[in-house]
Amino acid sequence: MSLTGFIKKQFIDILEWTESDDGTLAWRYPMRDNEIQNGASLTVRESQLALFVDEGQVADVFGPGRHRLSTATLPLLTNLRHWDKLFASPFKSDVYFFSTRLQLDRTWGTATPIVIRDAEFGAVRLRAYGIYAYRLSDPLRFHQKVSGTREHYGRDDLEGQLRNTLVAGLTTLFAESGIPFLDLAANQDALAKAMRERAAPMFAELGLELESLVVQNFSLPDELQKTLDQRISMGMLGDLQRYTQYQVASSIPDAARNEGGLAALGAGFGFGQMIGQSVGGATAPAAAAGADEIVATLEKLHTLVGKGVLSQAEFDAKKEELLKKLG
Repeated sequence: MSLTGFIKKQFIDILEWTESDDGTLAWRYPMRDNEIQNGASLTVRESQLALFVDEGQVADVFGPGRHRLSTATLPLLTNLRHWDKLFASPFKSDVYFFSTRLQLDRTWGTATPIVIRDAEFGAVRLRAYGIYAYRLSDPLRFHQKVSGTREHYGRDDLEGQLRNTLVAGLTTLFAESGIPFLDLAANQDALAKAMRERAAPMFAELGLELESLVVQNFSLPDELQKTLDQRISMGMLGDLQRYTQYQVASSIPDAARNEGGLAALGAGFGFGQMIGQSVGGATAPAAAAGADEIVATLEKLHTLVGKGVLSQAEFDAKKEELLKKLG
């Protein structure tokens, strides 16, 4: 091989990047001491962009397609180098490839609880988490502000910055929304939209586009969650008296079939009255007296069924009428 042929072999004629699924966002083509042949081919695939940098200055940005690198197709580079139209020397520059694929299923969350003021609970320490998706949209801005001259810049290198960007405005966002904690779950979509609108400009400053954001859950500290559970339980006690009365009355037919069943049921109902008094206050004695009469009436009616005086259908109809009075 001649010396001229050997030298030509050292020039790079084709520049391309077959990206792997390792989360790479920016990759510098490995030049070493080689030079790019004037007229070389630059192949940029779909979901990629390429940046041509000469001595620290960006000469051009290339989108998907096949591009011929020459002084004719790089007028800005020609101007930087003060080349004339006949200059045919190889380039000694850098080419950076960027992935514009959508980065999906990235997670965000509050590393520590954020404090918000809630109308019902007062000051609340709240946690939140979810997922988001973004893509690299402006390679020049990303190169200038984020990746720089690094040979490789990965998705994980940026993860902490993006998470903090999303969470940074949460406290202010909750304060502005005025939504009580108990209503947050019903407003997750609206809050996610507000978070995205707040964070999108900060992503754009880095050359990124925030495509989507989802709020998956809000949670309270364990001690406050226990308090909330207790409040829910106390709210349920308001219907305890009616529930007990209904359960007792519904059990009368089964109890009547067993010897001593109605007597035991009456004792059980008396216990239900005690609970009802503690929950219902002054109205409980009157309700208890009415319930006693209904139990006694049902007992007599059931005895008549046993003697054949009343049919089962007639007993069931009367039972339904009496149970309505308990309501």
